[in-house]
Amino acid sequence: MNKDQVKGAVKEAAGKVQQKAGKLLGSTEQEAKGLAKKLEGKVQKKVGDAKEALKEARSKL
Repeated sequence: MNKDQVKGAVKEAAGKVQQKAGKLLGSTEQEAKGLAKKLEGKVQKKVGDAKEALKEARSKL
């Protein structure tokens, strides 16, 4: 596991919490910010996944 995978997972979880909190409080702004953070985390995690796959592929050469 690399740092992008970890940071992405943490950011995704934090975004999910912020989104739910915004929904509970009726704050569309917080809900939107949470959704954006969650999506940013997913992208960062996917980048980390790609880096890890590339690293594994290189080690098999």
